[in-house]
Parts: sequence; C-alpha cells; structure tokens
Amino acid sequence: MYSTFDSISKLIGDTRLYQLDFPTPLYTKLEFQNLFGSIKDRPALFIIKQCLQDGIINKDTIVIESTSGNFGIALASICRALGIRFIPVIDPNISRQKEQLLRLISHAVIKVTEKDQTGGYLLNRIRTVKEFVRNNPNCYNPNQYENPCNYLSYFYTLGVEICNSFDRLDYLFISVSSGGTIIGLSRRLKEKFPDLTVVAVDVEGSMIFDDKQMVRKLPGIGASMRSPLFDKASIDRVVILSQTQIVEGAYELLKEQALFVGPSAAAAYVGAKICLKDIADKDAVSLFISPDHGSSYLDTVYNPEWVQKNIFSNIEVHEVFE
Repeated sequence: MYSTFDSISKLIGDTRLYQLDFPTPLYTKLEFQNLFGSIKDRPALFIIKQCLQDGIINKDTIVIESTSGNFGIALASICRALGIRFIPVIDPNISRQKEQLLRLISHAVIKVTEKDQTGGYLLNRIRTVKEFVRNNPNCYNPNQYENPCNYLSYFYTLGVEICNSFDRLDYLFISVSSGGTIIGLSRRLKEKFPDLTVVAVDVEGSMIFDDKQMVRKLPGIGASMRSPLFDKASIDRVVILSQTQIVEGAYELLKEQALFVGPSAAAAYVGAKICLKDIADKDAVSLFISPDHGSSYLDTVYNPEWVQKNIFSNIEVHEVFE
C-alpha cells in the first residue's frame, strides 16, 4: 500500500507556471497537471496519508464524501489504488464527464436530486453523507468543509511551490468553494509577502460572502454554505461575478491566452482583470490559480446550447462564441 502511495505522491505537485499576455506580469498555476487532473489532488492525498498514518482508515473502511467532481475524483482514484472503497455523493450540477468517471472508478455513487432550502444541493449532499456514516460501521468522511487538513495541504505544498517561484508577488486571485485553497495559500504566502493582496472571487448566488440566494449552474465555484474554516483566511478583497462573466472569461482565456480551463480559473482571471484594470504599478506581479482543465466542461461551459439554456437569458449566444 505504501509503495503505491509513494508512487502517487511523486506525481502530485510541482505544477508549472504560465505567464499570460497581459499589461502587467500575470501568471497562473496550472493545477490540472496533477496526476488526477485538478488542484483537489493535493488535499485528497494529504488527507488520506494523514488518515493512514493515524490509523483512522484501513482496507475495510468506506470513505464517503460530498463532491462536485474534482475532490471526489482524486479521492476515488487514490482509494482505488490503495484498495479502499470510496463513495461520492454528487448532484445534477456535476458535469457528465466527471459523473461518468466517478461511476467508473468509485465503489458506488449516490446522486442527490432534491434541492435544499438554499435552492442548491450541497446541504442535502452533506445530510446524505452524515446519514450514511451513522448507519454504516467503519466509515470515514473527509469533510473538506471542516477538515483542517484541507487548507494545510495547500499551506505545505502549493504555498511552498509559489513562494519558491517568486521573489515578488503583489496580488493573488483565488476562486472559492470549500475555502481550503484560499485559507492555506493566504496564510503561507503572506509569511513571505506581507504586503500581498489576496482577492477571493465568488459567484452570484453563493452563500460564502453573501446571503442572496440564486440558482447556480456552474460547478466547482461557490457554495450553499460558508465553511467555518473561512475565518482562518487572510482575505483583503472579495469580487462576486455573474455566471455570464465567468463563461465569457473562460472563452477569453481560450481564444486570447491559449488556456483551456474550468470555470474556477475563468472566474479568478476575470477577478484579476477587474482589480488590475487601473493599477498604477505596472510592474506589480499577480497570480491566479487554474484548478482544473476545460475538458471536463465540454458539455457545460464549452457547449453553446447548454450555456444559452442555463446561463445567458437576454444575450445572444453568438456574442460570446464567435
């Protein structure tokens, strides 16, 4: 088991930086280069490793987690390699490709289809996980929304990589959901760059920084609840975007920057454009995180028919896709 774990560990982390064609120095960290395709490989690996060391899980354990895709895929892949059963709890907003992959590599899949009081599915996914754990022995729920190992994984891995890559860093843009990335990175990076401006980018309808409920269709960004761990983050500014802005950002990155990424990266990029538009210091160095690749969103963000049906209402779809 541990030799397999070591082999996996060598292929997660040390992702590359990509410099964009932008008026000021703007970089992104290509987290889709991790073994299982996303930034969520980091907390999944960190959490499972810690659980094995502490004797919390073993070969007979069922690991179960609420997921919109990436975290579940990373956990499922690692657990399968180690011979541990994994069950993701998903909802209809997950992309078709990610659901297909989870059904292929997981022990079983539970799909929640009833919306909760916020108009989303997250709270019902979490209730489903808790009920499963109560009714089944030897279960473990990583619970990325409350597990300190979530943000510590970024503190000790991605944060170190970024610190080692820059002598100067002025702005950091991160899309938010469970909060692990922005907590871990803001805490680590401000140790080296005390004047760093950390910008959290969220989507309308998310309940992390606002209480205005709205139906959200874009997966992987925002949440129907605010993780209690968010209070540990050092955030200087919050930018809240519409789903339309995020989709437009995804296409701009693809057409103008040769970056094929998911909506979380697109949101962070749009947040960077907004904040850096009138910046006085043209030498200021900025970074945003690209959590995953665009290939997982070919049936949603990169599907014109889906976008016109679910995101745009009064905008002609050709205005973005041409």
